[in-house]
Amino acid sequence: MSRRGTQRGFSLLEVLVAFAILAMSLGVLLQIFSRAMTTTAVSVSYSQAVSLAEAKLSAVGVEIPLQEGVHSGEPEAGMDWIVNIERYRPEGWMGEDPPVQPYIVTAVASWPAAGGSRRVALRSLRLGELF
Repeated sequence: MSRRGTQRGFSLLEVLVAFAILAMSLGVLLQIFSRAMTTTAVSVSYSQAVSLAEAKLSAVGVEIPLQEGVHSGEPEAGMDWIVNIERYRPEGWMGEDPPVQPYIVTAVASWPAAGGSRRVALRSLRLGELF
């Protein structure tokens, strides 16, 4: 009997092919994790922007007067904000003047991001007194 037939193990070529497959698999996995982390960071920024815009909508009539115009202030959490208040008159309104004045309130939160700036805009209808 020859000793060659009883030896077991991997050849150098088999080991190199296994390492090449492992390297490609790890490269794909790292790309997946990198994109997931980027998506998570963008999602966190959008959540913060929505919270800021909601807070500014809630502040209308309390800290921000319910009057036509554009209101803004110091950036919060690295995000700029603007609140725009406009009178609203429904199209085709044929009745008398309403007992209250409706306003369209738009709150926009924006922040710098890779490739340009991003923004979130929320809109609400508020009722105020007639002047």
